[in-house]
Amino acid sequence: MNLSLPVLCLSEKIRAQEGDFPIPIVSATPGSAIPWNESVKILCWGTPESYLYQLEIWGNSTFEVVEKQLGFQKEAEFLIEHMNPNTAGRYQCRYRKRDRWSECSKALELVVTGFYSKPSLSADQSVEVLRGETVSLQCTSAHVPFDRFSLTKEGGATVSQSQSGGHQGSFVLGPVNQSFSGNYRCYGWYRGSPYVWSAPSDALGLVVTDTTTQDYTTGNLIRMCVAGLVLVALLAILVENWHSHRAPNKEDWPDFPELSWSKQKCQT
Repeated sequence: MNLSLPVLCLSEKIRAQEGDFPIPIVSATPGSAIPWNESVKILCWGTPESYLYQLEIWGNSTFEVVEKQLGFQKEAEFLIEHMNPNTAGRYQCRYRKRDRWSECSKALELVVTGFYSKPSLSADQSVEVLRGETVSLQCTSAHVPFDRFSLTKEGGATVSQSQSGGHQGSFVLGPVNQSFSGNYRCYGWYRGSPYVWSAPSDALGLVVTDTTTQDYTTGNLIRMCVAGLVLVALLAILVENWHSHRAPNKEDWPDFPELSWSKQKCQT
């Protein structure tokens, strides 16, 4: 029987607060955006005393139990072998210890990608920006009009969502810092199917440079050039001085008596 998930989790939260029931943690490997028909592992972290784990997917204010695992363990692993629109959605997990259920974990949103053709991602300026500046990115779909666009950063979660419909969505990032550097991709989707996305765009690399580091680098280059010029000048002076001592002028040579040779006959 399907029950209202918010009410159920609230009751478990009140009961869990009476004992040692930390909130479980749910995560996905390799990530939360999974290509069509590929697999994903969902991990649920509880306590070593947990003897039952339960994975749930919910929507329309109701939830459905996906799988249960028995056994005393600190974590449970659930495998979704083929990602598709039916397996995409919001996942939560919880564990049972002694005679009680824990509070529900925070929701994990899994989306399936590749259902529509990929859009393209571009920047309205150089992809090399200074720290503290803002940068605007555009996600453009040439053929399919979407009413939602999402921007993701490699190795992280969804960065931003755009609600501008049609063939293009805009994203403004900033003021940026070093953590904004990386590869970005965008997707198109429809609000009626929020967990079914297009194929990802090609990656767009963003590089954030530190103005302080640039100033130090420029200063160091100037100092190195000045030092090099001084060294060249000193070497030139030394070479000229060495040549002047090695080859003195002829007029400065000392006077020597002229040698004369005489012919003598041999006496017999």
